Amino acid sequence: MGVKKSNELGEITISNEVIATLAGISAIESYGVVGMASKKATDGLAELLGHENLTRGVKVSTQDDNIFIDLFIIVEYGVSIITVAKNVIDRVKYNVENLTGMTVKEVNVMVQGVRV
Repeated sequence: MGVKKSNELGEITISNEVIATLAGISAIESYGVVGMASKKATDGLAELLGHENLTRGVKVSTQDDNIFIDLFIIVEYGVSIITVAKNVIDRVKYNVENLTGMTVKEVNVMVQGVRV
């Protein structure tokens, strides 16, 4: 569906796909993130996605004016996973809130793999 914002001039609707794209771009720009992951339900394996499939590694749900984001990422070998995840959370939250004007209630990061 998406999130809606109203004012005296009308209504703005931002789709979940747009929010997922913003979150995916923000995540992939973070240091230590190699790419987004798409988890195949059939075999449970995570596959590395290219830049054209950023939204497949992102799940967005909305409730009222609140946004909830789940990110599935692959990190670079040798980096602190906790630090990378925290940086991704902070960057995604900041960028999505700045660009949409909505509140990001939750950003969950699931590390699906490590790349050398």
